[in-house]
Amino acid sequence: MAFPPQFLDELRARLTLSDIVGKRLRLIRAGREFKAPCPFHNEKTPSFYVNDSKGFFHCFGCGAHGDVVGFVMRHDNLGFVEAVELLSGEAGLQVPRANPEELRRIERQRSLYDLVEAACRFFEERLRRPEGRVALDYLMRRGVTEDEIVRFRLGYAPADRMVLRSHLLKTGFTEDDAVEAGVLRRPDGGGDAYSFFRDRVLFPVQDRRGRVVAFGGRILDGDGPKYLNSADNPLFHKGRLLYNMSRARAAAGDGKPVIVAEGYMDVIALVRAGFEGAVAPLGTALTETQILELWKLSPPGRRVPILCFDGDAAGRRAAFRAVERVLPHLVPDQTVRVAFLPEGQDPDDLVRTAGAPAMQEVLDRARPLSDVLWDMEAQSRALDTPEDRAGFEAALEERVRLIADRTVQAHYRNEIRQRLREAFQARRSPSGGGGAGAGGEGRAGSFRSGPAPLAVSAPDARSSVSYAEFKPRPFRGRPVSLLPQPREVRVTRRAMPALKENRERVLLALLLNHPSLFDEVAEQAVFASSSEGRYQGIWRAVVSALTHDSLLDAQSLYSHLCDLGFSGSLEELLGAGLFDHPRFAGPQATPEEARRCWDHVWAWALREHLEAELEEARNALARDLSEANVLRLQGVKGELEGLKTGSSDPDFDGR
Repeated sequence: MAFPPQFLDELRARLTLSDIVGKRLRLIRAGREFKAPCPFHNEKTPSFYVNDSKGFFHCFGCGAHGDVVGFVMRHDNLGFVEAVELLSGEAGLQVPRANPEELRRIERQRSLYDLVEAACRFFEERLRRPEGRVALDYLMRRGVTEDEIVRFRLGYAPADRMVLRSHLLKTGFTEDDAVEAGVLRRPDGGGDAYSFFRDRVLFPVQDRRGRVVAFGGRILDGDGPKYLNSADNPLFHKGRLLYNMSRARAAAGDGKPVIVAEGYMDVIALVRAGFEGAVAPLGTALTETQILELWKLSPPGRRVPILCFDGDAAGRRAAFRAVERVLPHLVPDQTVRVAFLPEGQDPDDLVRTAGAPAMQEVLDRARPLSDVLWDMEAQSRALDTPEDRAGFEAALEERVRLIADRTVQAHYRNEIRQRLREAFQARRSPSGGGGAGAGGEGRAGSFRSGPAPLAVSAPDARSSVSYAEFKPRPFRGRPVSLLPQPREVRVTRRAMPALKENRERVLLALLLNHPSLFDEVAEQAVFASSSEGRYQGIWRAVVSALTHDSLLDAQSLYSHLCDLGFSGSLEELLGAGLFDHPRFAGPQATPEEARRCWDHVWAWALREHLEAELEEARNALARDLSEANVLRLQGVKGELEGLKTGSSDPDFDGR
C-alpha cells in the first residue's frame, strides 16, 4: 500500500523519535542526543545514538540507521504498512486509504520529483563545461568556494533554448511533465516547449526533506529580470518554502540561530561564515506561511528567528511589513528579533569584507519586536499637543490589538503603556529638554525608553492631505483596519467586521471541515478568534491548533477540540441546516469551493461593516464640516464602491 508523501511527512513531524525508542529501550541523555546499547547486535558499551533534531538513529557498532518508521519496523519485526499504522495510532493520525485516483496522483508526483532531480543534475554538469565557464567565473568572483558549489548544487542553464528539452526526452521524461514541473515553457503561439531558464546561474530550491523542487536563476548577461524563480507547480509553492530550509532545520536542532536574509547569495555567505541556520524567501516578501514555518524549524522555547534587513529606508519598510505579518501569530515563547545591517551592505557584502565577527555583531544588536513596533508609529509623528500624544497611543493600541494571543497581547500593552509614561514624563520634566523647541524634541522618536531608536530620516508631518494621496487600497481579504491611511485622516475602526451568528457558524465550520484553508485565511481567522462572540472559545482553540500545526486534517482537529472539552459545542455548531443554502460549501466540498464560500461570506460581513462606517462618517461630517471628515467620508465611499461581494443573487444576503 502506498501512503501519500504528505501523510508520512506529517507522521514523522508529529512523533519524537526518542519517545518512540524510549518505550522500547532505556535511553541515556548524551548532550543533545540519547544513547543506549544497540538492540540490533550484542554489545555492552552503548554505541546506539538517537538524534531528535535530525530525526534518525544510528549505531556506530553495526551501522544500523533509519528514521522512526525504520526503527519500529526493525525492532518490532513489522512490515512498512504495519509500522505506519501502529505509529499513526500513537500520533493521533487517521491512516489514509488511497483510492486509485490518489495512487495515480502519487505516482505522477514521484515522476515529477525524478524529473526535477534530473534537470538539477543536468545544470550541475553544464556548469563544468566550457559553455558554463562564465557562470563559474561569476561564482568565484562572488567568493563561492568549490565545496559550496557542490553543497548547494549550483549549476548553469545554457543559453540554448532546446538543449534541456532534448536531454529530458532522451532520458525518458515527457514534454508535458517538464512543462508542469516548470523547467520547460510552451510558446504562446504553439510549438515545442523550450527552457524556462537560459544563460543563468541556477540555485536549486529544496523542500523540507531535501528534495529539489524548483530553481532560482540569476541572469549573467542581456535583458530580463535579475533573478527569475520557478513558477508554482504541483511540487512547489514559493510562499511556503524557504531557501536552505532543510539544512537550517538541522542547524536549529543543534542550537544555532535561524537567520532570515533576503537572497540566495546571502544565505551561502552566511553558511560559509558559520551561520548554518540561514534561510531566505524565494523572490517575494516574507509571507505569513513562511513565518509559521520559521517557528517550526526551531525546538520549543528557542523559537526566536532573526530577520535581517538592509539598513536603508527600503529595508526598514520591509521590516515594518514583516512585523505586521508576525503580530497576529505571536504566542508565549514564540517571537522574532529584527537586525539591521549597515546601510548599503547585505550579509554577503558584510561577510566578505569584514568577516563573521562583523555579522555576529549585527545579530547581537537584533532588536525585540516591541522596539520595532514602537518605531513603526514613532518615526514621523509630532508630539507637540495632547491630541498628538493621544493619537500616538491609539495607533500603538491598534497595532497591539492585532496580537491574537491574549496573554502576549496583555504583556505588549503593559510594556507600551510603561514606555509612554516614561517618554511623556521625560518630556514634561526639566531634565527632559523642556519642550518641542529643544533639539527637535517635538518628534515621537525623541521620546522613548529602552534601546536607541532606529536611525530613520523621517519626513516632516504634513498639515493636510489631498484626496489623491488618500486613495484607498482594494480589499484583498483583510479587514479594513489593516489598510494604512494617512495619520491626519485615520479612521478608527473595530478590529474586524462584525459577524452575524450564522455567518460565524459557516466560517468556523468551513475551517473545521477544511483545515487546509488556514494557510490562506489565517489573518481573517485570527481576527475572528479575537472577537466577542458565541463561538470565541472554539475559534481560539482552532487558530491555536492550526498555527502550531497547519497540516492537521479535519478528523485530527475535531478530536483535538473534543479533548479540550468542546464536543457539545461542536455538535451544535455543525448541526443540520448549516449548509442548506447552495452558496454554502459543505464538508464534501473541494478546497476551491470552500475558499469561494469563505470569501463570499467574509465579503458580505465587510460590506455591512463599511456601510455602518459610512453612516458614522456622514454623521461626523454633519457635525463638523472639516477637511478631515470630508476625506474620511470619501475614503469609506471609495472602499465600499471598490468592494466586490462575490454574490449577485438578489434573494441572498449572506445571512
